[in-house]
Amino acid sequence: MSRRILIIIGHPDPEPKRLCRVLAASYADGARSAGHEVRLIDIATLDFPLLRTMEEFEKRPLPLTLEDTVHAIREAEHIVFIFPLWLLGTMPALLKAYLEQVMRPGVAFAYSEVAKGGFAGALLKGRSARVVVTMGMPAFFYRLWYLGHGIAGMRRNILNFVGISPVRETLFGMVEGASDATRQKWLAKMRALGVRAV
Repeated sequence: MSRRILIIIGHPDPEPKRLCRVLAASYADGARSAGHEVRLIDIATLDFPLLRTMEEFEKRPLPLTLEDTVHAIREAEHIVFIFPLWLLGTMPALLKAYLEQVMRPGVAFAYSEVAKGGFAGALLKGRSARVVVTMGMPAFFYRLWYLGHGIAGMRRNILNFVGISPVRETLFGMVEGASDATRQKWLAKMRALGVRAV
């Protein structure tokens, strides 16, 4: 069955040869070959302000430069986030700033006054996601020593909070020293995930 897939590239460096973009292209190629509809958003190409206050988070209108991306999120059935692990073992600041913009009240969730039970109401239910992360350390070390805290926080406190579930993970470690053969295996893995739209 064909799915509408949105790929969000979260690397802040616009260099086309970055591994995150190559992985995204491989996933997209696999998905399209299987008949899935694919849309890519590269946040390095977007211009939007930082949110600095709670009032801005709750009441400032969505920047015009992000309206199309919000529409893409609402239309998607499956969202793939691809980004490098940066300081503090989590996403780059630009990706976090983007998520703060597009996962706001009225866009991704509703406050308790319009939700049952006194909790925020998730507005993005019915969507699944995959979080793909590249890192300099071994992936198993990030999981065992750091408990994957940055990705766990994204899954639990952002994606699950707005209703996106299930959220699967793919981690690629030791990327700087990876051989061409290893990279080709990674690309094949991403292409296979794209074919299956998971």
